[in-house]
Amino acid sequence: MKFIAFHFMPYRELPSDFEEKYPSVWVTPPKTLFNPERGHRMYHDYLDELEFAIDLGFDGVGVNEHHSNAYGMMPSPNLMASILSRKIRNSDKTSLLILGNSLASYNPPIRVAEEMAMLDVLSAGKLIAGFPVGTSMDQNYAYGINPAELRERYYEAHDLIMKAWKSDDVVMWNGKYNQLRYVNPWPRPAQNPHPPVWIPGGGSVETYDFCIENQYSFSFLSYFGHKYANKVLEPFWERNDELGGDRNPYKTGICQFIFVSETDERAQLEYEEHIRYFFNKCMHTDRRFAEAPGYRTVKSLRAGLRSQFDGSKKRPGDMLKDGTMTWQDLIEEGFIVAGSPATVRDRLREVLQNVRVGNVVCLLHAGSMPHWLTLKNMQLFAEEVMPYVKDIHSEWDHSHYWPKGFAEEEVQEAVTQP
Repeated sequence: MKFIAFHFMPYRELPSDFEEKYPSVWVTPPKTLFNPERGHRMYHDYLDELEFAIDLGFDGVGVNEHHSNAYGMMPSPNLMASILSRKIRNSDKTSLLILGNSLASYNPPIRVAEEMAMLDVLSAGKLIAGFPVGTSMDQNYAYGINPAELRERYYEAHDLIMKAWKSDDVVMWNGKYNQLRYVNPWPRPAQNPHPPVWIPGGGSVETYDFCIENQYSFSFLSYFGHKYANKVLEPFWERNDELGGDRNPYKTGICQFIFVSETDERAQLEYEEHIRYFFNKCMHTDRRFAEAPGYRTVKSLRAGLRSQFDGSKKRPGDMLKDGTMTWQDLIEEGFIVAGSPATVRDRLREVLQNVRVGNVVCLLHAGSMPHWLTLKNMQLFAEEVMPYVKDIHSEWDHSHYWPKGFAEEEVQEAVTQP
């Protein structure tokens, strides 16, 4: 198994009446709620937490991209990744995962090829390049991209970036949305011909095919945990079998909230209020923004795949508020894995043997969690849980989906050669 310490970098101090007073945490949250001095402290806490994850030996640390969003204060994941790359370069265990850049947002898309190549070189060849289509809230509403063009722009941007990375020559690009006489991005990536590519998605049928055909890893990034994710991964594996792909579990990844404390009772005492903050405030999204018409393809609509924001199911925040979802319900429904180290170990082993997945994007911070509690959670997980479940899927080769990197000794050797 591979475990990534992931961070949304939320604003921890939204008003207590936020969900009653304001329509959405995404697209329209008032900028007046953001205090720059408090935000300064939060950003540095979050970077310290990810750097601590490197010290603890997580397989990866991960950042992501959201816009006009109070629970995801990373409009530029590359900025955060550039800071982390300085520490990652000296790690022999930890890779750098960017689950952004949303390719259709970049004009021209070779900006992504350039910046990710820089990050790959800075991190000593330890970058994983995530290429999300992006949510409708980010792409269509916050950035104004026509939903009918979004996927077409995305695929063209992807093809342009791959051509730029794979070619040793100056090439020309004459596409529908991009026309470039000179495509010659410097620097080139440290990994040849490019870093491993992960595609985070919500379960569009086209995304399954895109990942399988290109041998990319598909990550289903749900806030609702492993049971909800398995409903999306099962059809992925069915489609994989139809297309003749191997069943390597490192082809897939899921998000999972994980909270560890000394006992089961203490875990509830320490974490519940912050989980309620997340589901009540950070998931408080205006359903009018869930999906612009044209964002989800006809094929995906026919397959019955829906957004976790579209209101087709009662949301955990609603059920937490009205008392119909308890702490134990959150555990049993798979939204969280929580308890003592022994409880979390046993539950994770059961889950990861049930769900065919090799990469776990660990959500170890939720909502309003203070810095000290996040560090405690990360350390308990890294030292008392992770070593006991690492052996799952160890019979499979992960190397195609993970960076190899190079050691500082190799750098010194290259520098001293004439």
